[in-house]
Amino acid sequence: MRIRSHRSAAVRAAVAGVTAVLLGAAGLAACDAIGGNSPGPKGSTAGTKPSPKPTPTWDTSPHSVAAVGDSITRGFDACSVLTDCPEVSWATGSDTGVRSLAVRLLGKDRAATHSWNYARTGARMADLPAQMEQAAAVSPGLVTVMAGANDACRPTPASMTPVDTFRADFEDAMRTLRREVPKAQVYVSSVPDLKRLWSAGRTNPLGKQVWKLGICSSMLADPDDLAAAATRRRASVQDRVVAYNEVLQDVCAKDRRCRYDGGAVFDYRFDGRQLSHWDWFHPSKDGQSRLAAMAYRRVTAKEPIT
Repeated sequence: MRIRSHRSAAVRAAVAGVTAVLLGAAGLAACDAIGGNSPGPKGSTAGTKPSPKPTPTWDTSPHSVAAVGDSITRGFDACSVLTDCPEVSWATGSDTGVRSLAVRLLGKDRAATHSWNYARTGARMADLPAQMEQAAAVSPGLVTVMAGANDACRPTPASMTPVDTFRADFEDAMRTLRREVPKAQVYVSSVPDLKRLWSAGRTNPLGKQVWKLGICSSMLADPDDLAAAATRRRASVQDRVVAYNEVLQDVCAKDRRCRYDGGAVFDYRFDGRQLSHWDWFHPSKDGQSRLAAMAYRRVTAKEPIT
C-alpha cells in the first residue's frame, strides 16, 4: 500500500507539472494576441483609425452651372424692348452689375467656360424635359430651374396648364436629368407672384401699352378693370401659380439632390427698380441681380433655407 501511494503521488505531480506548462503557454499566447500590431480585445480603441466624415449630399460649391427655364432666365426685356439679353441672366449672365449665380459660384473667368443657358423665352413646363436633356449633355454640377410663369400666362385662364399636367412634365424633366447625370444638383425657383407684378406695373402707362401686345393676358389684360369678373380672373391665375409652386416643392422634395427656394421668388416684392422699364413685368438688371443673390444664398447654405 505504501508503494502504490508513492506512485499515485508521483503521477499527480507529473500531471500538475504538465498543466502548469500548458497554462503558462496559453497565458503567453494571450499576451501575444493583444500586443504588437494585433487588434485589441473587444471595446479597445488601441490601433484603430477614426471613421472618415461622410460626404455631404449637397455640394455648396458646384463645378459648373446649367440653366433651364423661360424668359426670365433669358433676361428678356432687361436690356431692350421685347428682346432676350442672356448676358444679364440671374443664372448664367456675365454682366458685372448683375453678378449672376454662375459668376458668384465660379468666378467670372470660369463661369464663361463652365456655365450654359438652355432657357427659352416663351417656354412652358412641357418644354423642360428637352431643355434638361440639353443640360445633361454637359454633365453640370448644378442645374437651375425657373419655369411655370408661362403655364399661367396664357390668353385666358381656361387655357392655363392643368396642375396634373404641370406635375407630370416636371417629373419627366427630373427623370431625364437623373438618367444622364444622377449626381447633378438642382436648384428650383418658385414661380413669381404674377398678381403682385400686375399691381406694381399697372400704374405705368408705357408698361400697359406693352402688355397689350399679349404679355400674360390671363393676368394683365384690361389692367385697370377692377370689376368682379376681372378680379375673379386674376384670382384664378393667382391660385394656379400657388398650385404650381406646391408641385415644384413636392417634386423637388423627393429628390435628395434638389433644393426648392422655399417660395423666395414668389414672396419677393419687385418694385419699379427691379422691373423692366419696357414692360414693367419682367425683371430689370437690378431684378436679375436680386434673383442671383437669392439663389446664391440658398445654393451655398449647408442646410436648405425654408
